[in-house]
Amino acid sequence: MTLTDTSPHSPDAITMEDWAGEMGERWLANLKAFESTIAPVGEALLAHADYRPGERVLDIGFGGGASSMAIARAVAPGGEVLGIDISRDLVAATTRRAATEGVANARFVCADAAHVIVPDAPYDRLCSRFGSMFFVDPVGAFTNLRKALKTGGRIDLAVWAPPQDNPWLSAVVALARRHIELPASIPGAPGPFAFDDPDYLNRILTEAGFHSVKWARSAGQVPVGGQGNTPAGALTFARNALSTGRVLLEYPESVQQAVTSELLELYTRHYRPGEGVMMGYCAWLVSAVA
Repeated sequence: MTLTDTSPHSPDAITMEDWAGEMGERWLANLKAFESTIAPVGEALLAHADYRPGERVLDIGFGGGASSMAIARAVAPGGEVLGIDISRDLVAATTRRAATEGVANARFVCADAAHVIVPDAPYDRLCSRFGSMFFVDPVGAFTNLRKALKTGGRIDLAVWAPPQDNPWLSAVVALARRHIELPASIPGAPGPFAFDDPDYLNRILTEAGFHSVKWARSAGQVPVGGQGNTPAGALTFARNALSTGRVLLEYPESVQQAVTSELLELYTRHYRPGEGVMMGYCAWLVSAVA
């Protein structure tokens, strides 16, 4: 099977997208920590979607492939997963992971979801665990992806609820803002909280041709930097993996030390021996019908 990318740019131009470059590399370098941190949401999404044997599923922005592998096992026998991601590094790493884990009914390709043409469409289902929030043109991307689904096919998305409901991320930003300048958040702009407003995402999905949009809430605590992590380990994760840590590197050492000290105090307050640094999260589980 050969995928076609109808982007107006050449294939190599995909690397100009942040997720195709630095962000994808950062995710891959911190893959185990990222996957373990967001595992509670991934598990909730899969339970909500309730995949069945024989279904063919598109997984958009699959990251390290944890959800893809789980879906592939759920739809076997007879079903399959096609993962699409804009990062060549993540595609290569996840392809190797599938081979290592013996998951033969999952394939992974590098393409832009907003322009990709899937030649063996239509698929039964579509899944995206935190991938759709980074669409530059969300209406265009969802409209294009709808073409790859059967009429009546269902999409299932996990997206972050508002920042105030996600202190595992927002507390870090608030702390850092006391010392450094961070870009102001723009409602609806591509990023972790692009779809935190249900009305906004409802409009996008409706305009893209979907209907029967439903929302469910998944809330609880995530282990920052991974299950069983220490405060020091969570600090390393924040500095190496989160965008705030990248910005911090542009500041003098004294500023970096001040932020680091306060972050360590924050994570120490939330540390539970044997569990890790546990902080609150809230995500929306969104489904709709093509």
